[in-house]
Amino acid sequence: KTITLELPDELLELSGFHADRLSHDALKMIVLELYREEVISLGKAAELTGLSIDAFMEFSSSRKVPLHYSDPELQEDRLTLQRNMP
Repeated sequence: KTITLELPDELLELSGFHADRLSHDALKMIVLELYREEVISLGKAAELTGLSIDAFMEFSSSRKVPLHYSDPELQEDRLTLQRNMP
């Protein structure tokens, strides 16, 4: 589903978004806010933005949004690291 928003020109200027990428940039910011509020996981945020998990982590960090893991996600990452370490 697609929606149309009317935004003041000043908001575009203040946001630093490029007019030709406004839709994607706005999507990333909405997803980032959902992630910050812990409504969605890191993986889901990456999926919704079309970024890799690493790229979304970098984007999140650039916007001063801390990464958060649930305990199960942390345990899964630890196991993955152990399996991949020589």
